[in-house]
Amino acid sequence: MTTGSITLSDDPLVRFILRRADDALVLGHRLSEWCGHAPLLEEEMALANIALDHLGQARALYSYAAEVEAAGHDEDAYAYRRDPVDYLNLLLVERPNGDFAHTIVRLWLYSAFMSLWWQAMTASKDAQLAALAARAVKEVAYHLRHASNWVVRLGDGTPESLRRAQTALDLLWPYAGEMLTSQPDEAALTANGIAIDPETLRQPWLQRITSDAAQAALRLPSAPFSQQGGRRGNHSEAMGHLLAELQYMQRAYPGAQW
Repeated sequence: MTTGSITLSDDPLVRFILRRADDALVLGHRLSEWCGHAPLLEEEMALANIALDHLGQARALYSYAAEVEAAGHDEDAYAYRRDPVDYLNLLLVERPNGDFAHTIVRLWLYSAFMSLWWQAMTASKDAQLAALAARAVKEVAYHLRHASNWVVRLGDGTPESLRRAQTALDLLWPYAGEMLTSQPDEAALTANGIAIDPETLRQPWLQRITSDAAQAALRLPSAPFSQQGGRRGNHSEAMGHLLAELQYMQRAYPGAQW
């Protein structure tokens, strides 16, 4: 292994897999940043476990991407040896943690979508992806239940917790639409029953978010879903800072054995 970045193929299936793997890796890293900082010991354990679930999903997806691409890469190469423009994750998951309410609202928006996405993917005609989805469904159901419960607690708590939850929702809402947007290079995969068109999940996602928001006394923003680009490798400044930390050991000590 060298410190140089790897070059990825343009294979649509590889990119489809990497998009979801990158989401899981980046959000898992963000959640892991709460270790030692969460407001409750129980919550520290919960966020750490959710982060580990995402890491496990990322590893499984990266391993399958390596099998499909057949270019000699492995999960470590995908995670640690790409430049920011080669990551295909949602802008939503790379957003800095902010306060606890911000982190919970981000997890809620994302998990409400992924619970639908993984469930739909259990019917994929790609047997490997269907098997991965079957394992992920239970994990994401817990993630959504945990985040939803906290959203309601924050919204129905004190005026301050409601204010923070609403502020987080207002800030994150413009980024949520990227989850629901189809990617042109995935059209053939969708037509062949391998991939899921995220546009088809828009209404059930909105129904879940609307229901939870009503219980939490939160107002869904009227702002449009305006922030996109992560799926094409156009990231925010936050992504560079995140990767500087995430990749440090592999870049500084290439090929190290632990």
